Amino acid sequence: MTTTKSNKAVPGGKLPATYEAALSELESLVQKMESGQVPLDELLAGYQRGAALLALCKEKLSAVEEQIKLLETSPQGVLMTKPWDEGEA
Repeated sequence: MTTTKSNKAVPGGKLPATYEAALSELESLVQKMESGQVPLDELLAGYQRGAALLALCKEKLSAVEEQIKLLETSPQGVLMTKPWDEGEA
């Protein structure tokens, strides 16, 4: 089973590589759970998977926010950024 940075097992297997894929899966999962058609024994697994997807989305958004904060204007008026390492998010 895949593990997160904290070495906890990720319910439902490996997490998506992109924010967009994680958000799409999370939205689909929420719709399925809200429909009331999910058996009780699957609800906990769905909740755990949703929590892992939400944490991933928050991490990726936070990494982008940090990159935006690092934008600085040099004395010549040129915008400079620190390269974003996708491995950090």
